[in-house]
Amino acid sequence: MRNFLLFLFSIGLFTSVQAQSDYELIQQTLGYYMEGGSNKDFDTLKKAFHETATMKYITDEGYKEVNALEFFSGMKPGPRVNRKNRIAEITVSGHAANARLELEYPDFTFVDFMNMLKIDGEWKIVSKIFYKRVD
Repeated sequence: MRNFLLFLFSIGLFTSVQAQSDYELIQQTLGYYMEGGSNKDFDTLKKAFHETATMKYITDEGYKEVNALEFFSGMKPGPRVNRKNRIAEITVSGHAANARLELEYPDFTFVDFMNMLKIDGEWKIVSKIFYKRVD
């Protein structure tokens, strides 16, 4: 019985370590997005996205849907953006995850919702929706 309990404990410990590892990898991917955007560094930012990732949002003209990498490819190098980046929440279920980020600027906050998949061992953002909250 003792060996069986140790076996069950080791399975639980392995599962916990694996989930923590995925959580850390997700944080790393989100970090590429946040730091790449803050530093106006497209090469870093694009590490976060799958090549076919979409971005969907609402403007005064209505609903928009674009390829995320095409949208960000116009990023111009320059000084670091004055904002605070925060991962507010991450939810992981197997090879799927989502995250809520808050990018706080002096006068407003972007609230980003990222859907992610673990593809060939790497976590990638496959879709993003966002809202601009005026503080």
